[in-house]
Amino acid sequence: MSSPATDSATASDATHRPLLADLVMLTKPRIISLLLVTAVMPMYAAGTPSWSAVIAVLVGGYLMAGGANAVNMYLDRDIDQVMARTRTRPIPAGRMAPVAVLAFGVACATAAAFILGRAVNAVSAVFALGGFYFYVFVYTRWLKRSTPQNIVIGGAAGAFPPLVGWSAVTGTIDLSAILLFLIVFYWTPPHFWALALNKQVDYGRAGVPMAPNVWGDRATITQMLWYSVLLVALTVLPACIGVFGLTYLASALVLGAIFLHGAWRVWRERDTGAWSAPAWKLYKYSLLYLALLFVAMAVDRHL
Repeated sequence: MSSPATDSATASDATHRPLLADLVMLTKPRIISLLLVTAVMPMYAAGTPSWSAVIAVLVGGYLMAGGANAVNMYLDRDIDQVMARTRTRPIPAGRMAPVAVLAFGVACATAAAFILGRAVNAVSAVFALGGFYFYVFVYTRWLKRSTPQNIVIGGAAGAFPPLVGWSAVTGTIDLSAILLFLIVFYWTPPHFWALALNKQVDYGRAGVPMAPNVWGDRATITQMLWYSVLLVALTVLPACIGVFGLTYLASALVLGAIFLHGAWRVWRERDTGAWSAPAWKLYKYSLLYLALLFVAMAVDRHL
């Protein structure tokens, strides 16, 4: 429960925060941590990278994704003011000027491109920039506010890190890298819709056409289940064509079975309305699922 005193303290915290803390908040570090896993693990799946290359991908990847997140907050500053979970961000809370946030985001992306281009190779820098532009212009600027398919198509932005990691070692992109891209692409809809189901009020208040707000709970949950089936089938494919071996295959099957069970539990409650708790569990597990799946790829190659 809250009181006027605690509400006042919360408001004070929202308007008075160190600049460094705000700059870190702009980058969304919790989200970036998973992106870095999907960038670095493919490096070890593709070969044996040097420590300098790994560090460059970590730093460059963080700055590129962080820059994209900062520009996203600049573009979404109007809707961030009306969504409960985003009101404390630097712009809506009045702690940073919008132009300062935009400049910070662009500076981060520029620095990231320079680091990747000089310390790794031009191919990885190009793919990192591709993810930045896709997230900022295709997803945030266009799809997010225009169609409930925003997460499906826009999910490609989050699928660029495996391409960055793979090309950092090989200098090119092949079928293996494309499969890793597709795994993240098909993972995104069930992952994000599991969250969106529990955030419908926020998205509705902001006028963002997320799937549950447009299609309804039942249709969204059914789509989640089908995407989950496609995802698990896709994760088995690399082992079937010889990209990875038995260690990865066993991991993909076990992790995928748990993922499917979670999606099925949400689907089972589609008519009862009791899907909130299992949807939250699926959302939380999906984060661990993707991280462990990519770790299994690296482990499989080096056993």
